[in-house]
Amino acid sequence: MNTPLTPTPTPRISIIGAGPGGLTCARILQNHGIGVTVYDRDLNADTRNQGGSLDLHADDGQLALREAGLIGQFWKLARPEGQQMRRWDTAGNILLDQVPDEDDLHKPEIDRGQLRDLLLNSLAPGTVQWGRALASVAGPADGPRTLHFTDGTSIETDLVIGADGAFSRVRPAVSAAVPAYSGVTFTEAWFDDVENRHADLSALVGSGSATATDGERALFAQRNSGGHIRVYIIRRAPADWITASGLSAEDTAGIRDHLLDEFAEWAPRMRQMISNNDGPYADRPLFVLPAPHTWDHVPTVTLLGDAAHLMPPIGVGVNLAMLDAHDLALALATHPTVDEAVRAYEKVMLPRSTDLAEALVGGADFLLEVDEQPDGQDEARALQQKLQEQRQIDGT
Repeated sequence: MNTPLTPTPTPRISIIGAGPGGLTCARILQNHGIGVTVYDRDLNADTRNQGGSLDLHADDGQLALREAGLIGQFWKLARPEGQQMRRWDTAGNILLDQVPDEDDLHKPEIDRGQLRDLLLNSLAPGTVQWGRALASVAGPADGPRTLHFTDGTSIETDLVIGADGAFSRVRPAVSAAVPAYSGVTFTEAWFDDVENRHADLSALVGSGSATATDGERALFAQRNSGGHIRVYIIRRAPADWITASGLSAEDTAGIRDHLLDEFAEWAPRMRQMISNNDGPYADRPLFVLPAPHTWDHVPTVTLLGDAAHLMPPIGVGVNLAMLDAHDLALALATHPTVDEAVRAYEKVMLPRSTDLAEALVGGADFLLEVDEQPDGQDEARALQQKLQEQRQIDGT
């Protein structure tokens, strides 16, 4: 009499972080019939503004959405015209105006909030557990792992996927690396109903993005959907420049006066991007992880996106996070064990992110350069395309 085989237990997979990377991974896993739970610290999907516009590239962000079965819905929201890119001088004269061809679909724009909603709405009900802020990951390296949350609860899991961004609570389970301040900060300003209330700014920006710099400071304007424009005021400054200047985050008038003083030599038409904003400013100092950032394989924990490779915001972050999610989910769907899947994923992801991170060292400073330099974003995209082609050649 044959003894019946004991079925292999279904692994419990936990994703920490409901950003584009974590949600993409969850969606592709569910498409392959693999159960997954996503834990996020926000109280609900509407707790925070999700930020500005993203350009999703054909060979990573769009690739992941295609595997997720969401590419058709993406094209209903995408803005190919948002690929337009202008460069001004500090007087507001247009030095460069790159207008996309009508059939150019390589990197159309989509609002980050729209992308997140698209992914959220595609998941099985109850997949995302809101209000679950991770405190720590415990348990033996070969599992099971215990997730401890700040509300005092805990759960056991067989695989922890850290998709929880720059200051990941999962990262310490595999790496001692911590983000370092780049020396460059973004101060974000918003403009609403721009066609009616900020018509000059609307005409100045065009359909996509536009930037100007004097070597020490820069303005980067980005059109979003729904008649909105976001402006990022970019400067070298201490990470605590607001409090060091005797101001507070709520002191909109004081911050405005301080920024206007720093941009005193710029033309009034450009300074309107500092003085005419609707509502408060949001300060966003740029942090980066050391390059390269790698770790010894752990069979029960891995990272994706900014948790794994935090880089300057010059066009690769979300795209790379979604490509990570795509690769990890497919590895889990096609390998017999979680350990083998994580090994296969990291074999691809770590060299790719290392090459990109090393290519982008000092990328925050690139945002302030005046002289004509190779476009850091295009350089990064060319490198990523090369790596993607190599990945396909290697069959990994």
